Amino acid sequence: MKEKTFREVIAEAMSEEMRRDKSVYLMGEEVAQYNGAYKASKGLLKEFGSKRVIDTPISELGFSGIGIGSAMNGCRPIIEFMTFNFSLVAMDQIINNAAKIHYMSGGQWNIPIVFRGPTGFAGQLGATHSQSFESWYASCPGLKVVIPCNPYDAKGLLKSAIRDNNPVIFMESEQMYSDKMMIPDKEYLIPIGISDIKKIGTDISLVSFGKLMKLSMNIANKLEKENISVEVLDLRTIRPLDYNSILLSVKKTNRLVILEESWPFSSIGSEITYFIQKNAFDYLDAPIYKITTLDTPSPYSSHLISDWFPNEKKIINYIKKSLYI
Repeated sequence: MKEKTFREVIAEAMSEEMRRDKSVYLMGEEVAQYNGAYKASKGLLKEFGSKRVIDTPISELGFSGIGIGSAMNGCRPIIEFMTFNFSLVAMDQIINNAAKIHYMSGGQWNIPIVFRGPTGFAGQLGATHSQSFESWYASCPGLKVVIPCNPYDAKGLLKSAIRDNNPVIFMESEQMYSDKMMIPDKEYLIPIGISDIKKIGTDISLVSFGKLMKLSMNIANKLEKENISVEVLDLRTIRPLDYNSILLSVKKTNRLVILEESWPFSSIGSEITYFIQKNAFDYLDAPIYKITTLDTPSPYSSHLISDWFPNEKKIINYIKKSLYI
């Protein structure tokens, strides 16, 4: 076991898979000479050379299309976006090609490609650099969407994503790249599509994913001192969604709060809410509460951000409201 940062395990997962399979390569902006915009590909160019670690122009549509074409011809590309905000110009390739070619070819072509990079809010970066698009990508059949919350999960899930024969959207966070955790020396994989209970509880279920899991755990530990037992469920994978684990947790606690950093309309929480009211309505002892950012673009002003982004006070208020205290 050795303590490693989130950015280190991302590089480690990619390098391990590149050693194991020569068809795996990395392509994106600043991934080679600069070691990645967030140093998540440090050392890869030196080890694997410029044919497998490829710097690109600022042309997400172009290099995403190249990656998809190479996946059709036997490669397993990892396409890095400097931020998923920039993936919007590549969505035609991702949605209309990567997600659909297997279906349209009657299963003749697999598209084993990973699109990865940071997502969501990361401070005062402005409205066009602070967005979460997991619900957009998850709404498209043919794509898998993975959002780990810590270094251990990130490594195991990224290795599984690279080995998957389907296109995978793998979302990280700039605010997690320096997070540290003990990582096993021995290789391990974490299967896509299985959530993880990060804290067992009995009074209420708090469902979240990505960097908001840190906030969720802090709140659960704080409320434990008030004799409120919060079960914290980390989705890890947005699509396929582990519906059964959510259902089992709600049937146990009879209450549900969903925490995410996307906009409220058509969010992941909206899908979970529909599923629970359909399949566990009689188990609910309180309404389901969904906590998101406000329904506006991200502000730049720090005092506005504190109201726009989910915060501890708001989350605790909703948990206590669900418990009628």
